[in-house]
Amino acid sequence: MKKLLILLMLAGISSTVVAKDVAEYKQERLIAKILNQQVKKHRTIQSSVHAILSRYPEKVDVVMAVAFARYPEEYRQIMLGALSAQPVLACDVIENSIKAKVAPSSELVEIAITAEPAYAQEIVNTAVRFNPTEIENIVRVAIRTEPYDSSNIVNNTVSSYPSKILNILTAAITALPEQATNIVKDILALFPNQADTVVKAAVLQSSDSHNNGIVNAAIDSGYDRDSAIAAAVAGGAKKETLAKLEN
Repeated sequence: MKKLLILLMLAGISSTVVAKDVAEYKQERLIAKILNQQVKKHRTIQSSVHAILSRYPEKVDVVMAVAFARYPEEYRQIMLGALSAQPVLACDVIENSIKAKVAPSSELVEIAITAEPAYAQEIVNTAVRFNPTEIENIVRVAIRTEPYDSSNIVNNTVSSYPSKILNILTAAITALPEQATNIVKDILALFPNQADTVVKAAVLQSSDSHNNGIVNAAIDSGYDRDSAIAAAVAGGAKKETLAKLEN
C-alpha cells in the first residue's frame, strides 16, 4: 500500500509538471503568433512588445523570451518596448535580456538605464547578480550613463560585493575621473579599514591633480597621515607633491 501511494504521488507530480509545461508551451505559441501578426501589419517589434506588455505585464518573461528567440538582432527595440510599457519591470527586463545573451551585459545595462534612469540602481543590482564577472564593466557603464546617481551606485554595489571593492573603485574612477576624491570618501565611509588599499588603487587610477584630495579623504576618514601618504606614494604619487600634507 505504501509503495502504491508513493507511485500515485509521483504520478500526480509528473502530471502537474507536464500540465505546466504544456501551458507554458501554449503561452509561447500564442505570444509568437501575436508578434508575427503584429509584424505582418508593419508594426515594429518595439511597438508590438509594448502593446502586449501594456496589457499583460505578468507575461514579461514569456514575451521577452519569445521576442529574443524570434528577433535576436532587435534586442534594443525589444528592451525599449518592454520598458516603455511597464517601467517597473526594469529588473525583469534586464534579467531576461542577460539570460538571452543577445549582447554584452554592460551594453544591456546602458540601454536599460538610458530608458529608465530612475531604476539605475535596481538595474545594476540585477545585472551584477546574473553576471558577477562583469561587475567592473557594468558599474563603469552605469555611472557613465547616469552620473547623477553615481554615489548611490558605488555605495550600494560595494556594500553588496565588498570582495570586489577594487573593481568597483576602478570602474567608478575610470567613469568619472574628476570625482576621484568623492568616490574615495564614499568607499572609505563604508570600509575605513581598507584605506591603504583604496588610496593606493585610487592614486594609480587618477591623475596627479587628485592625489592630495585622495590622501586628505583618507585622513578625514581616520587614516593615519603618514600611512596615507605612504599608500599614495606606493600608488605612484610623487612624495614632493604631497609635501604640504606632511606639515
